[in-house]
Amino acid sequence: MTRRLVLTNEAARHPLRRSLPPPVIASAKNDDQDVKLFLLSFAAFFTCFYSFIF
Repeated sequence: MTRRLVLTNEAARHPLRRSLPPPVIASAKNDDQDVKLFLLSFAAFFTCFYSFIF
């Protein structure tokens, strides 16, 4: 039993949605979110600590 190449989205049941291309899966970005969060937290802590001292 051979299967034809399917270029439509089989999960979509409506004819219009079936004719649309399948949704694009977002790729995982390897950016520096952890570094940005660390620097933001450090700056917030430093600002609060500095304002309580002076």
